[in-house]
Amino acid sequence: MAEIKRIGIVSFFNSRVTSVISIALVLFLLGLIFLMALLGNQLSDYVKENISFSILLVDGIKESDIKKMQKNLDDLPFIKSTEYISKEQAAEELAAELGVNPVTFLGYNPLSASIDVKLHSQYTNTDSLSVIERKLKTYASVSELSYRKDMMQIVNDNIKRIVPVLLTLALILTAISFVLISNTIRLLIYSKRFLIHTMQLVGATPDFIRKPFVGHNILSGVFASILAIWMLIGALYYLQGELTGFVQMLNVGMLLLVFASVFVMGLILSVVATVLTVNRYLRMKVDELYYI
Repeated sequence: MAEIKRIGIVSFFNSRVTSVISIALVLFLLGLIFLMALLGNQLSDYVKENISFSILLVDGIKESDIKKMQKNLDDLPFIKSTEYISKEQAAEELAAELGVNPVTFLGYNPLSASIDVKLHSQYTNTDSLSVIERKLKTYASVSELSYRKDMMQIVNDNIKRIVPVLLTLALILTAISFVLISNTIRLLIYSKRFLIHTMQLVGATPDFIRKPFVGHNILSGVFASILAIWMLIGALYYLQGELTGFVQMLNVGMLLLVFASVFVMGLILSVVATVLTVNRYLRMKVDELYYI
């Protein structure tokens, strides 16, 4: 008898752990999508402002003239940052990429000194780029501008689609989350279907029958939500190391909103799924309980 009881407790514990992990994984994915949707504008600006183009300089320009030009560029309202790359540095970077130093191969350095420019996000559209290009070409020290207009356009077009896609994905994932959580909870309550019928026979009200199931699954929802929040924190910590500047896009208010949403969503989905599942068994006749 004790062995049977122990097996029953272990089985119940395992089913609860499996339920919590399953719900947590679903909430984690939902939280990621929600976070990406909130970060839509920041991600858009981050991508745009990290697309740079090069201002190739004429040969023989003095270092002092370059520094003066760079300072003038930094003062322009549409430029976020600039970086000067000398002929020697350009050769070293090319050698690192190709594995062959062009100076050794050709006997001279064929590359030009340049200034890499990054723009503020609002100036990365096609119209603004055309105006900026004409303005920069008025500098006597500028030999050529090197950037891919098609890539700029592709980035702008794709960014416009990101937020609607993320919101659609969030809605779809919410529906899938409810189905998965509902099925998980249904499996937990399935073994209690005859107990529910017995309680009905002795006069228990529907609210009285639902109460313990809702209480247990609220607890599962709480644990699952906390686990999902810790998983989100781990994912953000990983992204911090992989994407430079990613953390700067986040703020405490945004993170608290995401964590609170995950927590509340875990509770709501668990309660709604539990109530619907118990109500289903409450409506069934005893003969139907044997065939589900």
